[in-house]
Amino acid sequence: MKRTKVNTRKEIANVLLIIAGIFSAAFGLKGFLIPNHFIDGGVTGISLLVSSTTGAPISVLIIVINLPFIWLGFKRINKLYAIKTLIAICLLSIVLYLFKFPIVTDDKLLTAVFGGFFLGTGIGLAMRGGCVIDGTELLAVYINPKSFLSVGQIILVINILIFGVAAFFLGIHSALYSILTYLSASQMINYIVQGFDEYTAVTIISHKSELIKNVIIRQLHRGVTVYKGERGYGRNAIEDKDIDILYVVITRLDVSRLVNTVQQVDPNAFIITHSVSEVKGGLIKRHVLSH
Repeated sequence: MKRTKVNTRKEIANVLLIIAGIFSAAFGLKGFLIPNHFIDGGVTGISLLVSSTTGAPISVLIIVINLPFIWLGFKRINKLYAIKTLIAICLLSIVLYLFKFPIVTDDKLLTAVFGGFFLGTGIGLAMRGGCVIDGTELLAVYINPKSFLSVGQIILVINILIFGVAAFFLGIHSALYSILTYLSASQMINYIVQGFDEYTAVTIISHKSELIKNVIIRQLHRGVTVYKGERGYGRNAIEDKDIDILYVVITRLDVSRLVNTVQQVDPNAFIITHSVSEVKGGLIKRHVLSH
């Protein structure tokens, strides 16, 4: 019963995220990009480009052009995900058709940055809700197993082609501003999809590893993985080279605190940090949820 309530709440939250994403994307399109004849990457960009050159309504194009990609997702990837994506795209089309949004600005730089901001926010929120409102990702995932390119590289190649065509039909200046729109949207998507759960892995090498481990566990309340390692450098050949290597995964907000704490224990500690895109299970998830 408890698990059913949790699942229901989660699904409601996902629906709210998708709805918020649809309205954010629609505002970015009708308030910034469409009036200024800017485009974005992906299927949304193709729809905007076709609409700008033919005058066809964007609300219709965004469904028609997405349909083949949704079909690929339905047949080859995940049927439920494809169905949710179809519903979300249809809702986006309805919002674009029925709702009027104010034209915020005709400044090209502001249009590129903030149009991408709201469009990327919308796409990111929809992705966190469990679907996409742009079918390019479905195509990239479908092509990926048959190609030497990664999903990100496939999307990049598609977008290069789109902006190349845009430069021919809309002019080089509009195409360049559209690239800026795409970069702005991409940053927002990355931040919303990964930013809330963005982690950093920290590797610590120190002769005071036992003390540092205790400080991290007792004061910072973080889990630590200990690797048995061997020094690759020493003053002489018979020096004890065995050493414990500490590995900690924390949120990016805690990196500075961890590094400062380690340096207080051992100013000469060797510290390596690198981004981690996803974490499953472990102490860190429980700690984040508890706050």
